[in-house]
Amino acid sequence: MAENSQSRMARRKQKQHKEKKKKSTWKQLIRIVIIGILLIGIGVAGLFGYYVATAPDLDVSELSAPASTKLYDINGDIFADLGTEKRSTVQYSDIPKILEDAILATEDVRFKSHIGIDFKRIGAAVLANFRDGFGAQGASTITQQVVKGSFLSNDKELKRKVQEQWLALQLERKYSKEEIFEMYVNKIYYGAGAYGVATAAEVYFGKTDLNDLTLAEAAILAGLPQRPSAYDPFVNPDLTKERMNTVLNLMVQHNKISEAEANEVRDTDVAALLVDSKKQYVKYESFIQQVRKEVEEKTGADIYKDSLQVYTTLDPEAQEYTEFLLSNEENNPIDYSADPDIQVGITLLDTKSGAIRAIGGGRNRDSDGWNFAIDGDGLQGGSTMKPIVAYGPAIEYLQWSTYHQLNDDKPFPIEGTDSVIRNWNRSYQGWMSARYALQESLNVPAVKTLDEVGYSNAQTFAEGLGIEFANNQVTITDAIGGTDTGVLPIEIAGAYAAFGNNGTYHEPYSVLKVEYPDRRTEELASEPEEAMSDFTAYMVTDMLKSVVQNGTGTNANISGLPIAGKTGTTNLKDQDGSPDSWFTGYTTNYTISIWSGYSKERKPINNTQLPVHIFRELMQHVSSDVETADFQKPDSVVEVAVEKGSNPAKRPSEYTPSSEIVTELFVKGHEPSAVSEKFDQLDPVTNLAAVYDEEEERINVEWEYEDMENTTFEVSVAADGSAGNVTETESTSLEISNIEQGGTYTIEVVARKGDTTSEPATVTVEVSGGENEDIPPVQQLQQTFDQDNLSSLITWAYEPNGPIEFRISLTEAGNIVDEFTTNQTSLNLTQLQAGRIYTVTVTPVLRNEGGVTGPSSSIQINTQGLEEDEQNNEPPDEQQEEQQEEQQNGNTNEGNSNENQNGSQNNGNQGQNQQEQQNDANAASQNGNSEQSQENIESENEQ
Repeated sequence: MAENSQSRMARRKQKQHKEKKKKSTWKQLIRIVIIGILLIGIGVAGLFGYYVATAPDLDVSELSAPASTKLYDINGDIFADLGTEKRSTVQYSDIPKILEDAILATEDVRFKSHIGIDFKRIGAAVLANFRDGFGAQGASTITQQVVKGSFLSNDKELKRKVQEQWLALQLERKYSKEEIFEMYVNKIYYGAGAYGVATAAEVYFGKTDLNDLTLAEAAILAGLPQRPSAYDPFVNPDLTKERMNTVLNLMVQHNKISEAEANEVRDTDVAALLVDSKKQYVKYESFIQQVRKEVEEKTGADIYKDSLQVYTTLDPEAQEYTEFLLSNEENNPIDYSADPDIQVGITLLDTKSGAIRAIGGGRNRDSDGWNFAIDGDGLQGGSTMKPIVAYGPAIEYLQWSTYHQLNDDKPFPIEGTDSVIRNWNRSYQGWMSARYALQESLNVPAVKTLDEVGYSNAQTFAEGLGIEFANNQVTITDAIGGTDTGVLPIEIAGAYAAFGNNGTYHEPYSVLKVEYPDRRTEELASEPEEAMSDFTAYMVTDMLKSVVQNGTGTNANISGLPIAGKTGTTNLKDQDGSPDSWFTGYTTNYTISIWSGYSKERKPINNTQLPVHIFRELMQHVSSDVETADFQKPDSVVEVAVEKGSNPAKRPSEYTPSSEIVTELFVKGHEPSAVSEKFDQLDPVTNLAAVYDEEEERINVEWEYEDMENTTFEVSVAADGSAGNVTETESTSLEISNIEQGGTYTIEVVARKGDTTSEPATVTVEVSGGENEDIPPVQQLQQTFDQDNLSSLITWAYEPNGPIEFRISLTEAGNIVDEFTTNQTSLNLTQLQAGRIYTVTVTPVLRNEGGVTGPSSSIQINTQGLEEDEQNNEPPDEQQEEQQEEQQNGNTNEGNSNENQNGSQNNGNQGQNQQEQQNDANAASQNGNSEQSQENIESENEQ
């Protein structure tokens, strides 16, 4: 019993101990949480205290003045001081109630009741920020907007928000609500270079007295500050109307006007309210629009609302000339008469850095209007997309060469549709190189290239060059720029600059750095990105040089300037003509992309070459005082001679004619090694013999050939130097009929297999019956060899016996080199080759007697003692002179007896006299014969 009692007491004590320990643990946790909250509170308070302590002073002079942003060009000079332009200020008493109500309902409906900070708006903003992330929604009052625009940057950091709220509280303590509202309406930016509501009323509606403003006009002005460019009524009247109705709804919601009053103006024609044109206060507005867009996207600041120092990439001289080329000035070299209302967008970049040097936003533009170089979702790029979507990816991923063969055989069907893709000229040329296909801007090879390289590869490559595809998907017509994917001149310029910069891409940028009112600096220049291999960049560039030199872009060519570029046009679905025309080109220094078309509707352009002409003028101007280097071939690219038509590519053989050889670019390691056999020479025929059969009056020709498989023979028969008739046979013999008596027949046999031929084998047959013994041979046949000029003067003597002319035959190794007829007794043979033995045969022919001939006489010309590289430089040595003397003394009259030789000697004096009498005539005839001989030999060499 006692034991049980003790056990119960022990359990009771144990339970009490556990309960006590549990209470102690909870107390410790609560104490830690409280301490943590206190520490966080102290930390936050300390941080907020630091932010407040470091806030800028409330400088009264900055409160009513508009933000003054200074823009600097590449020379460090200020080219724009935004905020110092024309502006009109008003006092609070000059502001009509309708305008005040519209502004308060839109911007800060509790303005007159809060202390500078609207806690209700802060609560709503906190919920939105928790839901969508910090900075998703702001809670700035009019008071905060005044201090932010005067003293702070536009970033969404906590420090700036704390300082903004602190300064707003200070501002509310020092100034009345009326004074703060007056500061706001005089300071805020309303677009079109207009600071302050009074200036805006004059710019848009031509009203200098704000009391003249209608409800619709007041609502428009109240809605503009949120997005001045987007809601610009001159550019986007429909969007302005939507914003106006939003303001009207807010005014009704906050009991500023009735629903009936709002309904009376909801259908207002915004365009009818506007003045004829906006006043322009800022020059280089096209470039400034890009600066503003860039600063806002990268920093959140607004150059028209915040006081900034912005250092830009602007080349003012280039910008001036760009705007001049878009003007209607009389001395403008660009002729717009074919399309007087045409619009143009231009972007000029530094090829190496991507820095924007000039922007042409359009022709006859209003201030802050639509910028055709940078605004919107872009338009179809036409054939300017071919290097980006087709050929560039093919070289990058498939290592294609510039020679790669593509079959341009027929229109390309679009899968799943009844449509086809055709070439612009409706012509199809069969197999061709990628270089030629791009040079001529042919569509079928381009889409076949995309089809082979693959959509995924093409998309990756193009996106690396800053191109974004509609629906994030590549289609087959993207290869020719004919889809919903839109591009802008600034985007195409950036992509092409990467080709000219060894494959390194820079997103085009106009701002180098920004300095804020608190002296903080932010660098904004884009970083380089490796978009492709250097071999792709160089090979695409080399192909695009062909476009300018020989293709569709020849009008862009500038003498002495290495330029690569591409034309581009688009089509209308149910109408002929092109609504868009492009040209993008580059050197190692500059890249220019130009679009032209109509702004209001897509209709055919009359002069599609307009962008090409503008490019030529602008590129020539900016390059005039700049050294422009050519594009340098990287080690990853090799130049290789290729035989035309070989597929796949093959190197030419030693027999390939030079006219059939092209030099193309290959990725190193992917060049061809196989040698073409297309033009290889076959072995010549052997044992060629020809015999005249007097009874049958025909010549029987026979020859031998070892490899008869698929071999044919071309037999050429020429009579007395005339052009030969060609007969083709598969046999090794041939009978030649219709033989004329007294003629000399030269028979040539060539073996052929397909396109491959052999060297010709030649035999000569003299048919008896035509020789007349009354016609004597020539006398004193001799030659004088000129080693320096590798020529020989052939002379002979002859006593006329009737109307005589001389048939000359030049042979070498049994082959006829040349044959012709002359009535002179001398001849200068030129264009002889070293290392040969030539035979010159002279035969007298009686004219008008059916070609009756006398005996032939021959003489040799020996050039075997000469070397090829010495023939025009070294004088003959003594040994060569002796050989020439022996050669001249050893001349023989071929086919004649000793009596004929004696007869020649007996007639020597007469022949010598005749030679002397004809010296003047010979001098002239030598020139004529020399020209004839040279022409015939050159023709032989070409064959």
